Amino acid sequence: MLPRLDVDDLVSPLYQKYLQTLKSSGYRGDISCQYSARLAVATDNSVYQQIPQAVLHPKTVDDIAILTSLAGLEKFHEIQFSARGGGTGTNGQSLTPGIVVDLSRYMNRILELNIEERWVRVQAGVVKDQLNEFLKPHGFFFSPDLSTSNRATIGGMVNTDASGQGSLVYGKTSDHVLGLKSILADGTELTTGAIPIEQAEEKATLDSTEGRLYKTALASCGDNRDKILEKFPRLNRFLTGYDLENVFDPSITQFDLGRLITGSEGSLAIVAEAKLNITEIPKVRALVNIKYDSFESALRHSPDLVEAKALSVETIDSRVLNLAKQDIVWHSVQDLITDVPGKEMDGLNLVEYTGFELEDVEQKIAALEKNLDGKAAKDKGVIGYQVTYDLASISRLYAMRKKAVGLLGNAKGQAKPLAFAEDTAVPPENLADFIMEFRDLLDENNLDYGMFGHVDAGVLHVRPALDMCDPKQEEILRDISDKVVALTAKYGGLMWGEHGKGYRSEYGPEFFGDELFLELRKIKTAFDPLNKMNPGKICTPLEREDRLVSVDDKKRGGFDRQIPIQVREDFPSVMNCNGNGLCFNFDSKSPMCPSSKITSDRRHSPKGRAGLMREWLRLLSQKGVDLDKLQKGKQGFSVKAMALKTANTLRFKAGEYDYSHEVMEAMSGCLACKACASQCPVKVDVPDFRARFIDHYYGRYLRPVKDHFVAHIETLAPKMAKFPRTVNMSINNPVFSWVSRKFLGYEDTPMLSVPSLEQQVDDEGFESFDLYALQQLNDEDKARTVLVVQDPFTSFYDANVVADFMRLVKKLGFRPVLLPFKPNGKPQHVKGFLDKFAKTAADSAEFLNELHRLNMPMIGMDASLVLCYRDEYNQVLGDNRGDFNVLLSHEWLFNVKDKLGEIAASTNPGTFKLFAHCTEKTALAKSEGQWQEIFAIFGLKLQAMSVGCCGMAGTYGHETQNQENSKGLFELSWQTPLKQNPTELMLATGFSCRSQVKRYTDKRLQHPVQALLKHIS
Repeated sequence: MLPRLDVDDLVSPLYQKYLQTLKSSGYRGDISCQYSARLAVATDNSVYQQIPQAVLHPKTVDDIAILTSLAGLEKFHEIQFSARGGGTGTNGQSLTPGIVVDLSRYMNRILELNIEERWVRVQAGVVKDQLNEFLKPHGFFFSPDLSTSNRATIGGMVNTDASGQGSLVYGKTSDHVLGLKSILADGTELTTGAIPIEQAEEKATLDSTEGRLYKTALASCGDNRDKILEKFPRLNRFLTGYDLENVFDPSITQFDLGRLITGSEGSLAIVAEAKLNITEIPKVRALVNIKYDSFESALRHSPDLVEAKALSVETIDSRVLNLAKQDIVWHSVQDLITDVPGKEMDGLNLVEYTGFELEDVEQKIAALEKNLDGKAAKDKGVIGYQVTYDLASISRLYAMRKKAVGLLGNAKGQAKPLAFAEDTAVPPENLADFIMEFRDLLDENNLDYGMFGHVDAGVLHVRPALDMCDPKQEEILRDISDKVVALTAKYGGLMWGEHGKGYRSEYGPEFFGDELFLELRKIKTAFDPLNKMNPGKICTPLEREDRLVSVDDKKRGGFDRQIPIQVREDFPSVMNCNGNGLCFNFDSKSPMCPSSKITSDRRHSPKGRAGLMREWLRLLSQKGVDLDKLQKGKQGFSVKAMALKTANTLRFKAGEYDYSHEVMEAMSGCLACKACASQCPVKVDVPDFRARFIDHYYGRYLRPVKDHFVAHIETLAPKMAKFPRTVNMSINNPVFSWVSRKFLGYEDTPMLSVPSLEQQVDDEGFESFDLYALQQLNDEDKARTVLVVQDPFTSFYDANVVADFMRLVKKLGFRPVLLPFKPNGKPQHVKGFLDKFAKTAADSAEFLNELHRLNMPMIGMDASLVLCYRDEYNQVLGDNRGDFNVLLSHEWLFNVKDKLGEIAASTNPGTFKLFAHCTEKTALAKSEGQWQEIFAIFGLKLQAMSVGCCGMAGTYGHETQNQENSKGLFELSWQTPLKQNPTELMLATGFSCRSQVKRYTDKRLQHPVQALLKHIS
């Protein structure tokens, strides 16, 4: 039986007392000190792990002031903080042993927009793409363009002085910050912006916290200006930590104290609000992707491209390209990056031009094409290029480039490409030589790696593959870090050109030199004398013995290596999560991850759940538990086992702690939509390990009744469908509704179909299933026969869809045959009945393999059930699964489109709107496009709607505990387009989706096959 799991990393008495006091101090935000909540922010996109004491989610600026000023009391002087936004840092910038102040959950409002003066004021938790989505209708955007733009917050961008693509033209975040509202360690509110030098000097005379800051900053930055200009390289991406140079404007007439805060990694203050300038969106964009015979050729050609006055030049090596080709993202760009006949493409440069007049951009493109077609370019390794002016195509190409960060983490084997020395910056003219020497360093250590980056700015992301579970490879990380510092110095650059210092802060004194590093410490002392704000990052205050964080500090690998290697290999999607955070995507139209979007709780995300599972596996390993033996040693029902489960459950309800309960809480919020299994760059498949965890969890605790009901739905539904009217009368009864809600935990139980599928098939005179008769058919008749596979949802609760598909098949000249219903097992898998699921899968696979030998297509109507045959059946049956293949309706229609002949639409209703099932469109990237082609064959128009999860996801939306979240998800992205379109033109492929729409609106959506049936001759 699964043991109870304690944790030894408890909240210290001092922090407990602080949090108790905070609750009664007027603070209105959330306070989380559960172990699971702390674990969820113990990592970022780096190799490091640091578990904080608690997580605070302030709702207002006043909340931040309260939590910091309380810590200013002498009894709480040891309390420390670190501000956090998207948590996408690659160097542990927001990790802390103190309290994480997460501004992303509540402080994410856009406060004010002034189009005339071209600025916007936002809270720190606003996501970069969220801001640009708001600005787009006004013709503006916030220009620093980073690869994590769909989850990176403005506060995080300010604190790391983020930049990205196009920085030669658009600059860094600090170049766009007009003002900041920040809270200091003592609770003082500080408002900064550019002011005349005279005003700054006047402020420096004040006997106040603000006066002390201005006095120190003016002295450190003014008295040492010549040293600063001499020491700091003239690089576009140069990041100092505290920007000693740019507190003054070039004319030395303006002074902006806020420039010290931008790039300070939260070590000076907590940024609460930012006033930002905004840039007009260019009316014309063009992208040239240039293909090379080697990555070195791409690098050495990049200075020529910068001279061609491009907005940006982004490079990608062959390793990243090959990883992209294996990912779902490649389907969207393969026509834009075609192979060059007879040539091997080993490097790619993406060159973008923008402007407000088409003619200007076309002239620049023409000049570039002339150069690319010339002999000189071919001698430099150019083997071809493609040009596009299409905005959607440009967006798709950049989406692939942005995803490259995560794709590298999906490398095979134990060694994974890691971000620890991957944002080096050198003058662009030195980049190729620098990279060749960098490559030699990695090759000497026999390391694999991938490269991509901003060659126009001299910044290249190099991620060597290391296994952090191997202590010797952790030593290699240190060795390479030291050597890269020396290498960048040799080529006139620095190690941290884009992603900040974080745990690389120890290299600060070496780079700045003693004199200037002393000035940094003076500034830190003025802002934060007790070292409370993100201690150990950038520098430490004077007259304190605190140390800087180090490259050698705690890493995730140190925890992971405590898990036996066979367990790690058995849970790859748990262990492979690298924290890139794509699952935090703010976009409500993105299918991943619905529970993360609706809760704003990092635990309820693929990254959060993978992290909780990693720790669960580690704690079990410490207990000496062999999960494989535990699984194999499970016994069936026994009085003794039931008594133990009952006792454990009663102790749980009485308050007994078990870490497994925290994991279960996170798993219970998962909709099992499987979007993560394809959308996550490293393929973190939550429904897979979720089912395995639940199976083990209920080996110790009693299952709720509702789970047993779901597990048997495929047995019950066919029996109930024999008497649909009687069952529906019972369901449509207040007493049943109360019992269902109270004891089963279900709301809005769906009604059975009337007439039933069986009745409709009989009425239509469709051919009944006879295996022997099918086996006797000649090849011509076999080619015309279509076997329709039933599932428990459409067959019994939406029978018209199956019947109409059969009618369509017949109308198209084929012979539909309805197969007898065989349970699929998906509901059992979702609820973690893995033994039952394995038996169901084996039984169904045997039947379907027998039919497979008939060489007739088998078609199912519900994506989640059909895809279960391909995914979960492979996982549980392995080689015993067999070769059968069940297609979805659109896959079959697409396959036979050339055999359909002359079939036209009988009416022209207008453009249909397709609301595709999230499991279908994420697992089958071409599905929406194939539906459009199918409709076009019949002369019908179909538009794919950009929506996320509808909030139903099988039984999730019916469970009482999920009602609020289910409705919230529906309102998030489905509600508005449903209101804007006529019902008869809206189509939904998912049974769950149609049920959700029916539940929350007066609309009844059809399946696409029903629209085809109705509108074709």
